Amino acid sequence: MSMASSDLKSAALMDQMKTHFSTDAGKALIEKIGLVYQINIAPKKMGFNEEIFVVDLKKGEVSKGKYEGGKPDATFSFTDEDFFKIATGKMNPQIAFMRGKMKVKGSLSAAQKFTPDIFPKPSKM
Repeated sequence: MSMASSDLKSAALMDQMKTHFSTDAGKALIEKIGLVYQINIAPKKMGFNEEIFVVDLKKGEVSKGKYEGGKPDATFSFTDEDFFKIATGKMNPQIAFMRGKMKVKGSLSAAQKFTPDIFPKPSKM
């Protein structure tokens, strides 16, 4: 199931993550992290018209829509542009957080494991 019906740049990244999880590098991440992240991405203004994705690093799945299996370990809110920058390593997540470009709900220790390392490298994009 492709997420390409979305206008967000981030949706294409989510598609690539799906593929990434079936590789050895992806499987290693799942074993290492074992957490569930919900990611709310707004086209322009944080909190408005968000598209919601779940990155499940327990099962190695990426899906669109709210997490159905209880509470995610951490929920992030971004704009499309900022999420894309963080995922491609152009913006540091800590700096984004301090500048208010990223909102986090849930476990802070879980949130700290959410780094650009979990995304496929842009060279493969």
